Amino acid sequence: MSPKPVLLVIAHGSRDPRHAATVHALVRRVRSLRPGLRVETGFLDFNVPSVHGVLESLAAQGVRDVVALPLLLTRAFHAKADIPAVLRDAPPRLRIRQAEVLGPSPLLLSALERRLYEAGLTPADKSSTGVVLASAGSSDPEAIAVIAEIAREWRHTGWCAVRPAFASAAFPAGVPRTEDAVRELRALGCERVAVAPYVLAPGFLPDRIARGAAEADVLADVLGPAPEVARLLLERYDAARAPMLAAVGA
Repeated sequence: MSPKPVLLVIAHGSRDPRHAATVHALVRRVRSLRPGLRVETGFLDFNVPSVHGVLESLAAQGVRDVVALPLLLTRAFHAKADIPAVLRDAPPRLRIRQAEVLGPSPLLLSALERRLYEAGLTPADKSSTGVVLASAGSSDPEAIAVIAEIAREWRHTGWCAVRPAFASAAFPAGVPRTEDAVRELRALGCERVAVAPYVLAPGFLPDRIARGAAEADVLADVLGPAPEVARLLLERYDAARAPMLAAVGA
């Protein structure tokens, strides 16, 4: 039987040391869920090891198959351009399959609710609580539409209301900042307002989300190494590796 493809988790990277620490914590949880799987981490920017450096090292070790998994919640510029460009520059002996980004997924909604409950809410609070789904933001229309759809879907699970918001400086038309969405939910009459960061790790934009949540009653933590996120990484890995195994008859 051929060896399992290596799982290469590709993170954006940040000057904020909390970012890499959170990524590594998530990867450790993934390893704990599947001890026989080799999991590596590479960063696009700011942190080491770089994606290119990890791929070079894997090729030098004789690895043949790699599943490259973008640690991203939406399919925007990094997933469509940056990561494919890096993978095209990989050593030619490697067979690489890029997995789908993490979102959308019911597991992410479960992780968001986990973080809200850890921040002090209870399931009994849902019907009287408005939630701001605070994303880092994107100028990509596909990503914007996905965030809006996630908010609509999440609202149907029992919350008073759910509003999407972006933290980035370039706010798309119709998408409020976190603080604007908090005020909108107050005006709507929700008894309490909670902000749920739809981001994976701390950094500049998550800090902006936190500042925008100053008037909210509850601010949840980032998704980070939530168990649901780790399970989702393995789901995306399995979906990507299936065609690779079929191709080699494993």
